[in-house]
Order: sequence, then structure tokens, then C-alpha cells
Amino acid sequence: MTNRKQLFWATTALMSGVLMAGAASAQSTGTAAVEIDEVVVTGQRGPRTIDGAIVAEKVGKSRSTITQEFIETQAAGQTINEVLNLVPGMSFTNNDAYGSSGGNIRLHGFDGPRISQTFDGMPLNDSGNYSLYTNQQLDSDLIASASVNTGTTDVDSPTASASGGTINMSSINPTSEFGGRIAGSLGDDNFRRVFALVNTGEVGPFGTSAWFAYSDQSYDKFKGQGDLNKTQYNFKFFQPLRDNGDFVSLAGHWNRNRNNNYADLQLKRNPDGSATLADGVTWESDFDNKYTAPTFVNGQTDSDDNGNRYWALRQNPSDTGNIRAQSRFTLREGLIFTFDPSFQYTLATGGSGQYVMAESEAARKDSRDVSWMALVGSSGTGGVDLNGDGDTEDRVRVHSTNNTHTQRYGISSSLIWKLNDNHTLRGAYTLDDARHRQTGLNSQIDFSNPSEPRFFDAFAGLRDKEHRIVNQDGYEIRSRDRLSYATLNQFAIEYAGRFLEDTLRVNVGVRAPFFKREMNQNCYSQSKSSSVVCTTETAVKQSDGTYKVGTRTQSYIAPYSREVEFDDILPNVNVSWNFSGAHSVYGSFAQSLTLPRTDNLYTVFFDTDGDITSPITEPEKTTTYDFGYRYQTGVLIASANVWYTQFQNRIVSRYDQDLGVSFDSNVGDVDLYGFDSQIGWSPVEGLSLYATASYTDSEIANDYLDGTTVIKTGGKSLTETPDWTFGGRVQYETGPLQVGAQVKYTGERWVTDENDLYTEAYTVVNADAKFDLGYFGYKNSSLALRVVNLLDEKYFGSISGATNASRSTYAYRGAPRTLQATVTYAF
Repeated sequence: MTNRKQLFWATTALMSGVLMAGAASAQSTGTAAVEIDEVVVTGQRGPRTIDGAIVAEKVGKSRSTITQEFIETQAAGQTINEVLNLVPGMSFTNNDAYGSSGGNIRLHGFDGPRISQTFDGMPLNDSGNYSLYTNQQLDSDLIASASVNTGTTDVDSPTASASGGTINMSSINPTSEFGGRIAGSLGDDNFRRVFALVNTGEVGPFGTSAWFAYSDQSYDKFKGQGDLNKTQYNFKFFQPLRDNGDFVSLAGHWNRNRNNNYADLQLKRNPDGSATLADGVTWESDFDNKYTAPTFVNGQTDSDDNGNRYWALRQNPSDTGNIRAQSRFTLREGLIFTFDPSFQYTLATGGSGQYVMAESEAARKDSRDVSWMALVGSSGTGGVDLNGDGDTEDRVRVHSTNNTHTQRYGISSSLIWKLNDNHTLRGAYTLDDARHRQTGLNSQIDFSNPSEPRFFDAFAGLRDKEHRIVNQDGYEIRSRDRLSYATLNQFAIEYAGRFLEDTLRVNVGVRAPFFKREMNQNCYSQSKSSSVVCTTETAVKQSDGTYKVGTRTQSYIAPYSREVEFDDILPNVNVSWNFSGAHSVYGSFAQSLTLPRTDNLYTVFFDTDGDITSPITEPEKTTTYDFGYRYQTGVLIASANVWYTQFQNRIVSRYDQDLGVSFDSNVGDVDLYGFDSQIGWSPVEGLSLYATASYTDSEIANDYLDGTTVIKTGGKSLTETPDWTFGGRVQYETGPLQVGAQVKYTGERWVTDENDLYTEAYTVVNADAKFDLGYFGYKNSSLALRVVNLLDEKYFGSISGATNASRSTYAYRGAPRTLQATVTYAF
């Protein structure tokens, strides 16, 4: 089995024409060119792997890699982050069995916004708040390999948010011969998916090859009403330039999600501190199934008194796409240039925003109901008939969501000078330039069926101008209106040396990020608050430079533009020593940072000099030490490491009593430490075993003050981070049949900052079986059956915590037992 599996890895998971052995997991073309051992033709042995669940590594830092061989055993359409859940040090909570609802990552105690995720070297974290949207990733069918660097970055990592490590994905390259496959899947919850891939093979005089792929999947929520739909289009062209590894590739990706949301479940505290469902909440609780049709009569004051929990008005749509290129050119012997440009497009909402708007002052419910002010505009009187009943005396439900439209350009480039076989120098430059247009239009809701309302436009009028809500001045009502630019210019240098007949490898590098944010606020900002007013109401300037807007009593700052800048010097050192054949040890030291996010920089006030400022925080910074041991042979790959991370300037949201404002600020340091281990073993032909174990602990340095309340976090642990995780997989193949089972144990997790509420540990078992239809003459075709959560474990997945158990806390239910079948036909 081992030799055949290694051949599979070399021929299908990387590229047609050449294979960069040992660099399959590298983040960028430049990093791959530095890590490369040799260039070998397709069909010869590549990196050793045990059924794709573990790959032999040579880098001097902790890195775990999976390949397409393992990925294809998982549920069709599954997000790659869930597939990586067996990797040591990583904990991912998937919000449903198929991955379209997103989920929550913890990597050595760090959450998604503090982990850099890349796709063919292109950064995927939102450039404003650094969030990772795991339901928008590349189809896992098209991922050649995915790797996790725990706690460290590559020297050219294109990110302003990597204090917790990196996740890097590489897409497959086209094959040298024409072919493809079509896969159809059916499953529980009315799951339906079709995936199609066509490889052109090498065409034309230069051996150009390409693949084109399409997928469409939809399924019902496993509880409540609603469904989830995802469609993807992907392509990739590949052009080898020489037989030395030089190439040019161009790839494209488009992803469309239209999802109904799941409702999270409110928690309460048991006497022992563990979390359970709050009174009246069950595992099946979800959004409301019924909507009481509002009645509007001319001349009467009517109101839509339904809540905002009707299932059809709980949606989270997104459209994302990118064009990315990778290239490598040998300028002369020993001098290599790599250039990876990209462009990304995103249009997404902040969720299912809706509220009841008063048509006029007479229609308002109480003093807090101020929506009518924006409607009347500069006149200060009158109203707007939103529901068409002939009066302006009603309170009408409207659609209002925060839209973000991002256009993002990137470059990752390197100039590599191989002085000789043992010494290499690299200079790297990275550009990440993002334009964020953030709006919050208000739109009418379709009440053609009053008891079953629907949105006219998933983006609240952004695409449907006809139903936008306009005030008496002709101004389109909105909840926010701002334009931001986030620009990263980063320079890096690296030295890679090999000593003692290539048994000792040393990499020393440093990266210098220079980051600038430009904020353009087009609405009035409430001083010392994140609240804004977008309106045509009369604004009167006060003696202190602030404004009174309409009849409001608060002080506001007029629309403005401002910039902030950050920079740092971040070293990256790693060493590996292969001291005895299969035995090696390694160690690394790396510093990384996560910069303040866009939103808290829009909380502004006037300083003592009369300038607009915000309580800008220092960037979070981590220093990670990592020491490990590896044993790697053809049938056994194992590693174990211990690590320690100093987490400085931790950022949380708190209330400042002196400033009278809530904002993100630095509240102290955290020490994190633990160990990771994994082993893959193929004792006999057809059988492979894989197991992992990880331990993570953390200690917060001190308490902090939230207003006048002391948040007692000193000596406590970070939330949502399991202490122990264990994983394992067994796979057996005999004749045309392959069967596998895997298990993931996730330990207790704190829900609250003060560690007075926790979720209990849980274990999820998955199983899979595949029958090779080549047995009946259909070469490379198969029938597969996969089961998620085989034992139907009930557990809390993603958590929404609080400072302590006296506050409201919530969690999503983990997916129940889910069965899926897939038929694949190859040609």
C-alpha cells in the first residue's frame, strides 16, 4: 500500500510536469522555492505520507499536513477547516454536518481572527476584522494539500493577523492527460450535491493544461425551517516553462452562499459550573415558524409586533471570488524570481438585520424609538407612508443589514539567490491593498403574503433600488456609510543554510510589516461611541466642535477622514537536525502580531488639541518557542513537540469610565503552553493507523476594569479552548473496498472570561466506506458512504460567551448523526 499511495500523492495531488518534493505544504511559491529539495518528474516518489493523513516534514517548526488522499475520505462538500480538525493543536466546531453554516476555530488557544489562512498564498482573513469565513472556502475536492503551522508564520506570510499561527491551502494542478469526473451526492436533511471536474490534458505546442470545475449543493437545516445553498465555479491554467520547476499558473474562484441561519441555544449554569440548556430551551429549539400577519388600516395607529426571530428573515448571504496567479522564473543559474499576484471580491452582510420603523413622530412607541427622525429629514415634521395604507401613523418592519463590499489586490514576490547547494538568500515583498465599502441601506420587506414575509433583496436594497426606503428629502435611509482602505506593505529577508552533509538545516529570517488604515466616515459619529447617525436632519455645531443632530441630545462628530499606521520588526528562526537516519529534532522562535481591527478605530472623540482621535490600542504580539522530535520512515511517521507562547497586549472590549466609551483596548498578557503529538503507521499492506494528542493551557496575567466592575480574569484561562484533544483514524483497504473510522475527543471549554461556566467534553465518531467500481470495469469510479457523528452525540459546538455566568451565554448545537452517499464517475 505504501508505495502505491506515495505514487498517488506524486501524480495527482500536485502538478503535471514537475513536483517540488518536500514543499507541497509551503505557503507561497517563494517559500516553496526555498524549501525545495530537488525537482523530480511526475511519477517518482514525493513526500512520504500515510494515506494522506500525515506527511513527512523537514522544516524546523511544527507543521502538520494533510493531502487530497485523506480529504476525499471526508463528507462531500465539507469545509477544509473541519477536515483539518484531526490535526494536533487545532479545534474546529462545525455548525452543521456539511459545512455551509460556518464554524469556530481555536488553534493553540487563538481564535479565527488571530489565525492567518491562505489559499495558494493569497490571504483569506477579512482585511477589516480579520474574521475567517469557513463556509466560503475552496471546494475540498480541489485542494491538493492543507497545512497548519501552529504558533509560527512563514517569513513572507502576507498578513496583519497571525498571532496564533497559519493555515495554508494549495489547489490541485491539472493532469497531463484529458479526463475528469462527475460526482453526485445525496444525504440526510435533503442534501443534494453535484460536482464536476474536467482536465484538458496538455494541449498546444507548449504543453499547456487546465481544469474547470463546478459544484452546487443544497440541504435543509437539521432543525427548524430553512435551507442552505452553495454554488462554486473554479478553474486553473498551468504552463510549465522548463524542466527545472519554472511555471506560470492562473486560477479563478467564485462562491455564492445563500443560507438560512440556525438559532443558538441559551445556556444556564449547573451547580458544578457546567453548562446546560436554559429553562424552556431544547436541542430542537430554533427560530419561529409562524409570523402573525400585521393589520394596517388607514387612519389607525398600527404596529407590527412580531419579534425578529422569524426563520425566513434570518439569512446570511455572501458572494466571494478571486483571480490568483503563481509563477516561478529562473533568471540565471542560482537566481530565482517568484511572483504571485491576486485580486479578491467580497459582498457579504453582517447577518439578518431587521427592525420596526416608526413612520412619524406620532407613531413612535417610546422615547428610544427614534427611527422616524431620519425619515422626516431636514423638515423635522411629517412622515413617510412605508406600508402604503394611506397614513403615516404606523410602525412597520423593515430590512436593514450591514453590507461590506471589498475589492482587494495582493502581491507576494521573492528574489531567491542560491549561493551554492547549501546556502540560500531571499528577499521578499508583500502587498495587501483592500478597499472596504461598508453600507447599511434600509429596504422594504415583501408582505405580499402577510403571514410569510420575505426579503426583496438579500442585501437590503443594495441590488434592488426599487424597494429602498427614502426619506422626505429623497435621501436613502442607512444605518452606516463608510469607506476604508487597509494597506500592508511588507518586506522580508531570509537565509537558509544546510550543514553537516545536509543533516543540519538553519533558517533565519525577519519580516517588517508596514500597515496603514484610512477611515472615511460619511455619517455623524456619536462622540465616545460606536453609534452613528446617517441623516439629512439639521445639524448645529456646538462650542466644543461637536454637533447636535435634529432633536437628539447626544453630541456628534461631523463626517471625517483620518489615518492610522502601525509597523514592526518580526524575527523568524528555525533549526532542524537529522541526527540519525529517521530521527530528527527541531526548534523554532517566531514573533507575530495582530493589529487593531477597523471597527474600534471608528470609535472617535476630540482630544485635548481638538483633533479627532480614538482609543487606539497597541497591536497584539506573540513570541513563540517550539521544540520537537520526528521519526519518519516509509511505514511510520511520528512527531511530538512542546511549545510556549507569550501573548502580549491582549485586546478585549471594555468600558472606560473616564472616557465614557466602550472600545477595544489592551488589558494585559497571557502565557500559553502545551504539547502536540501525532503518529501515522502502516504496519501491513492495506492498513493505516493515525492518532493525535494535544494539550493546551493558558494563564491570563491580570484582572481588568470594565467601567467600575472588576473582571476577575487574573490567573484564569482563555475561553472556548479545550484543554485536551485526542484524534484518531483507522483505515483498511482490501480489494475494491476501503473502510475507515475516525474519532475526535474535545475536552472541557470555558464559556466565560471569569471561568465560572464551562461546557463538558464530547466525542464525535465519523465513518466512511468506498467501493471501487473499477471492479466492474469503471476505472477510477466509486460508490462512497459517509456518516458524520455516527453515535449521535449531543454536544455544544460554537460558543458565544460573556464575562461571567450572570450574563447571557449561548452555544450552537453540534450536528446530529448525518448519512451521505456519493457516486463518482471518472472518464
